[in-house]
Amino acid sequence: MRIRAAVAAGPSQPFAIEQLELDTPRPDEVLVRLVATGVCQTDAHARAGHTPAPSPIVLGHEGAGIVERVGEAVTGLRPGDHVVLSFQACGECARCLTGRPSYCDRALAANFSGARLDGSRGLHRTAGAAPVFGHFFGQSSFATHALATERNAVKVDDELPLELLGPLGCGFQTGAGAVLNTFAVPAGAAVAILGVGAVGFGALMAAKLAGASTVIAVDVNAGRLALAEELGATHTVHATQTDVTAALRDITGAGADYVLDTTGRADMLGHAVACLAPLGQVGLMAGSAAASVAVGGLALGKSLRGIVQGDAVPRLFIPKLARWFREGRFPIDRLVRFYDFDDIDTAFADAARGDVVKPVLRFADTGRQEQE
Repeated sequence: MRIRAAVAAGPSQPFAIEQLELDTPRPDEVLVRLVATGVCQTDAHARAGHTPAPSPIVLGHEGAGIVERVGEAVTGLRPGDHVVLSFQACGECARCLTGRPSYCDRALAANFSGARLDGSRGLHRTAGAAPVFGHFFGQSSFATHALATERNAVKVDDELPLELLGPLGCGFQTGAGAVLNTFAVPAGAAVAILGVGAVGFGALMAAKLAGASTVIAVDVNAGRLALAEELGATHTVHATQTDVTAALRDITGAGADYVLDTTGRADMLGHAVACLAPLGQVGLMAGSAAASVAVGGLALGKSLRGIVQGDAVPRLFIPKLARWFREGRFPIDRLVRFYDFDDIDTAFADAARGDVVKPVLRFADTGRQEQE
């Protein structure tokens, strides 16, 4: 079938909206008509060539849409289901089989290779044209339609506003999962979040859900810090106007029990470790900058670890996030700004400037499938 997709040709080049050919679903695949898709920092990194993804490629990995077709081996989804698309995993390695799919042995191939795990591609330009890569995070949702599998297409309540739910598949899942899954933050704990972008806000809202008594947001954007206070931060710290370590120590006394660093900055990692309480934990998002930490800084039972996708099993965790959103306890609608799909370059530019927390691209009503 023919679809419209935004093709990223390489660093500094604008997206090209092209008509491409998408294969019919294989036995284990589903065809999803996209309603909306979030724009994530990982998309920007891939576009800039900072990840192993090839080009030209159709990016996008926070898709939300409606299932139109299912392969004959698919048992848990059917046409008409509303789904949120998340990261891909092989489903067969030891990590996948023990409930840790974000650490899948084949994670790079499944999410960044531009192809299915068997090396095939279901996205094509017209005959004779240069090839195009897809299957980004097992979806490539910067398109009117995408192929996914049961492993990364999560059914959600069809009464919820689907256009808002796509970012639950990555950014908000990653932050909330770090707090609720990785840290398992107990009531009364002190949590510091370095960087309140989409991941940081997911973590902040989750810390409030967990009953943390102290929730500290650290950022350089005054507007985001003000919003953080509205969404549950008990304290905010402007990182360019004060000594971050001293401020966190002053707020917490003995130090923070948990620190999540979403910034990828070496100086922030230093603050994260320095402000920890005994037995405290620092979590780093994948892609954080290389930095050295003195072993002595981790004395008194302190620990430091990387976190991928919030240690989430999407088919279990995304429905929880959706339910909390419906209950008003995870207000992602406060963080979203909508853009028409054709305005994708504007969405990326606004995100790069920090003007918007979570850009979401909305598709015009694509109706039924495009021409077969």
